Amino acid sequence: MRSDEYYVRLEKLKTLKELGVEVFPYRYDRTHTIEELKGNFSEGLRVKIAGRVITKRPFGKMIFSDLEGERDRIQILIRVGDTPEDFFEGFDVERYGNKNPAKIYEKMIDIGDIVGVEGETFYTKTGEPTVLVKKLKLLVKSLHPLPEKWHGLQDPETIYRYRFLHLISSREARELFRKRFLFLRETRKFFEERGFIEIETPILQTVYGGATARPFKTFSNALDTELYLRIATEISLKKLIVGGYERVYEIGKNFRNEGIDATHYPEFTALEAYAAYWDYNDVIDLVEEYFYTMVVLMNGENTFEYRGEKIRVERPFNRIRFVDSLNEALGIDILKASTEELLKIAEGAGIKIKNPTRAKLYDKLFDHFVAEKIKEPTFVIDHPLELTPLAKIHRENDKLVERFELFVCGMEVANAFSELNDPIEQRRRLEEEVELRKISKDEELPEEIDEDFILALEYGMPPTGGLGLGLDRIFMILTNSQNIRDVIPLPVLRPKRE
Repeated sequence: MRSDEYYVRLEKLKTLKELGVEVFPYRYDRTHTIEELKGNFSEGLRVKIAGRVITKRPFGKMIFSDLEGERDRIQILIRVGDTPEDFFEGFDVERYGNKNPAKIYEKMIDIGDIVGVEGETFYTKTGEPTVLVKKLKLLVKSLHPLPEKWHGLQDPETIYRYRFLHLISSREARELFRKRFLFLRETRKFFEERGFIEIETPILQTVYGGATARPFKTFSNALDTELYLRIATEISLKKLIVGGYERVYEIGKNFRNEGIDATHYPEFTALEAYAAYWDYNDVIDLVEEYFYTMVVLMNGENTFEYRGEKIRVERPFNRIRFVDSLNEALGIDILKASTEELLKIAEGAGIKIKNPTRAKLYDKLFDHFVAEKIKEPTFVIDHPLELTPLAKIHRENDKLVERFELFVCGMEVANAFSELNDPIEQRRRLEEEVELRKISKDEELPEEIDEDFILALEYGMPPTGGLGLGLDRIFMILTNSQNIRDVIPLPVLRPKRE
């Protein structure tokens, strides 16, 4: 439903067109961006700048405004006597019936409009850098009022749904996503400086794998086959290791058709990396160095604040064993406990699990009783075999696998293995998962074995250390953001229905 203001502005747009104004021109030549002008300001310059009108302050025969650029704003002044009658490009002042440029600006230009101005720079008596406008060109007529300037958008649903409006009204929001770009750029730089090369892998897959998650399904008319959006890049990157690359990685979107909460979103950005001739001990050193580097880069020191708590990051990070820490929290030996016993504990703690397999019970119980209490960066190592079908058996305990996760502020942000490269053992474990799906009807388990992946392993994959990083979560932590949707530039929401 359109507001009354919309129709008022629509009528202004009609009037402007009737008075000869080209409201939506193709381009505008600037001498400076607003940021360039503010950063190197001096009096007496003749400049052409453009930006969005965010304030209007009439003062007698003068009117002050602020124009907003991408990262800064500047004040402009329209004053009778300092502007020619034709200062408003294309505007027929004779037909309009008023030649006062300040009054024309006040009446016909609204907050939210995008304008180009030509004029001279000067400092006001209070020292404010200002452009005295000699020429004005309307570039875009905004048909909706902007959010109230002091409070902006407050409702999270509105912020996520209309991110463009949030960005218009909040320079802090624009800076957050600029930081995200820098964070991703520095992440790439970190891995490439250590010999990794980024290779793009398919998003559409005939068989999904590399994680336990419910996939999104689609259909290819050209291939006449059902396809899945990838839930991980793992399988594809491992095939590249088989093909002879020794260090590969990819930053990209993964898709999991699951729930949404503060730390989970169906479409998320992850990094996966694989290094030939490494094991999980090599990867743990890499991750420790990476996280420490990003904390210092983003915050200027080895500390960050999250949810009101200041966290100091010091190397080496803490390490705890998955089984030992959960045993201590529950007061039982989880490897010897029956599935029924574990389920009873979960139900007693109010943990709801759909299709409760033993692997899911381990995972959910750990998150509830151990992970939520972890604040400082902590490596959780050596997981039960059932949790990780793509990792090597632990060389000292055949009930465990060589795996670690990095937890920070109660969130898992990294996951890594000594990768399983025995094709016979890999087939056996994947067959077990497929059979378990048939029994439990669990949609998060694979429907079939990826025979191409097994074939690749049969040709030989060297010993390999693999890593997955949840980049959205890491960026959340480093920018003190409370919800994963806060750091996703344009999250998808349920369609709004009137």
